[in-house]
Amino acid sequence: MSRIGKNPVVLPDGVEATFAGREITVKGPKGSLNWEVPFEISFEQADGAIAFTPKKEDKQSRALWGLSRAMVQNMVTGVKEGYEKQLELRGVGYRAQAQGQKLTMNLGYSHPVEMEVPAGLTATVENNTLVKIAGFDKQLVGQFAADVRSKRKPEPYKGKGVRYVGEYVVMKEGKKK
Repeated sequence: MSRIGKNPVVLPDGVEATFAGREITVKGPKGSLNWEVPFEISFEQADGAIAFTPKKEDKQSRALWGLSRAMVQNMVTGVKEGYEKQLELRGVGYRAQAQGQKLTMNLGYSHPVEMEVPAGLTATVENNTLVKIAGFDKQLVGQFAADVRSKRKPEPYKGKGVRYVGEYVVMKEGKKK
């Protein structure tokens, strides 16, 4: 029994869901997202909520049951409130700039690192070292934040690099003399 899958997805005010075959489209004030539900899962909308049930009782169906519910819940939350990831740049001379749909960072390389911000996302920079990535698609926000972080991961000796706000980096002791 899936603890996540058996809970229905409640649709708040201002969010509507439409069905076209196996595809669910969720529209809200921030935008519109769609996702195709796997064949092993059936769903129905009643009383302002979407309920999911597996068609069979095998391991694959149970796994997809919880996944389907979580994906639709993330879509509802995204179009209603949106998602945001914050990254901080640590290191001497490490800084970032946002110019339209382009994010430019100086990360200790001989050249600045330029990244194109995907459509549907916004990247803002505060104090030259805090990058905020916001959007309504949770997967897209997380993937772009991971791509930015991968340009210079935090190193364990001085802690320099790009890290998520609140991320703890285990520091190693330097060479003994």
